[in-house]
Amino acid sequence: MSANCWNCGGSVSLPADAAGRASRFCDACKSLQPPARDYYEFLDMPRQLAIDGKDLEKRFYALSRQLHPDLFSRKPPREQEYALDASAILNDAYRTLKDPVARALYVLKQEGYNIAEQGTKDVPPELLEEVFDLNMAIEELREGDEDARAQLESARHRFERMRDEIDGTLQCQFAEWDAGQERAKLDEIRGQLNRRKYITNLIARTDEAHVSN
Repeated sequence: MSANCWNCGGSVSLPADAAGRASRFCDACKSLQPPARDYYEFLDMPRQLAIDGKDLEKRFYALSRQLHPDLFSRKPPREQEYALDASAILNDAYRTLKDPVARALYVLKQEGYNIAEQGTKDVPPELLEEVFDLNMAIEELREGDEDARAQLESARHRFERMRDEIDGTLQCQFAEWDAGQERAKLDEIRGQLNRRKYITNLIARTDEAHVSN
């Protein structure tokens, strides 16, 4: 398959796994083409949740050298614009995909999930007692009970362990989704991300209580 270059009208090869998207450069005049907006497509990576961090970094630096806007300073304005767009997409893609949580949220969004709803305010049932104890300790500290600081510190360690356990679960779920890419598995991942965000907020609350009291 091929498309036409914006500059010379010549042939632009289309990757076999990305029908409808042009390659980065025209086959004939070598002009930079409009960059792909999808992060995985842009980086020529399979759309997976479990990725090789070193491979991602290698691709990032290789494309940074290839697409740096300074290399296009004497090119036509349109090509300069594409270079700026490509550089911005590359930085956003690397920042997003190198972080497991951000990567999962990106894939969820691509799959049609409303990630703006991530992190519900409803307390997960298994955390009701933990949240109650945390609120009590914060209130006691505000009233001058310094013994509550030890309770807050203990709570923080428990929440950190919970977060670490969730991260381990997510890694397993990532591999499972990659194997079959079933939507039901994304539902499970979304649930874990909601719980993780809630626990992360609890950790932040313990830190704020220590600082403000």
